[in-house]
Amino acid sequence: MPIRTPSQSMFRPVQPIDQSVLDENRKLIDEIDRRKILRGAVSLGALSMLTGCNVTDRNAVQSVLRAVSEWNDGVQAFLFNPNKLAPTYTEAQVLRPPRFNAYYGIEEVKPVDVASWKLELSGRIADKRPWSAQQMFDLPEQELIVRQICVEGWDYIGQWSGPNLKQFLERVGADLNAKYVMFRCADDYSGSIDMATALHPQTILATKYAKEPITDPFGFPLRLRTSTKLGFKNPKWITSIEVTNTYPGGYWEDRGFNWHSGL
Repeated sequence: MPIRTPSQSMFRPVQPIDQSVLDENRKLIDEIDRRKILRGAVSLGALSMLTGCNVTDRNAVQSVLRAVSEWNDGVQAFLFNPNKLAPTYTEAQVLRPPRFNAYYGIEEVKPVDVASWKLELSGRIADKRPWSAQQMFDLPEQELIVRQICVEGWDYIGQWSGPNLKQFLERVGADLNAKYVMFRCADDYSGSIDMATALHPQTILATKYAKEPITDPFGFPLRLRTSTKLGFKNPKWITSIEVTNTYPGGYWEDRGFNWHSGL
């Protein structure tokens, strides 16, 4: 067989890296690097060689970085095992109180009035009647002692309990074949997970921490707690749940973080 030689058109000179573009896209690069793209690595130089894009072109860089990030999400979703359980720990290992994390300081937390709080339901759910806090508290509880891992690199072991999310979705007649479950919160935070994660046996709507009601700084009266996602995928102060087939995004997801962000 004749040997093919690469044409000159296959080689494009690597453009000098504009530091402002590097800084602007640092969050996406860092996130991709954290996930290691199946233990690979990404750099702007590599991207320019692979795609021929000019790294001084902000739109081109953003497009490539987001494409790689979305590819990473797809691989994670493909590898996700809905029946594989995360490791669990003992009560002696539980951090008390849990670590506070949000995009703002703890002093900015606005307490939730439990008397007026309602959990609103929408989307592909048959019974959309809202739930009071007491109704949620009265549901059977499941306890998890699992590790929470933050995208920033820290982690801790927490003891959470509350209604199993799959059982709650079944109770309200949610379409379990839908793609997404969206959560909105008492602050302006929002987040969404894939249905496979929502139905995972270690995904709960937590109402307690270390056997006591969750207090205001940590998500009172209701927060998501899943053992298969990074910390930012566990919204606090939840006020609504939507089941949908339309991609819903989320606070950090809309700012460039990997949507799947889990095992």
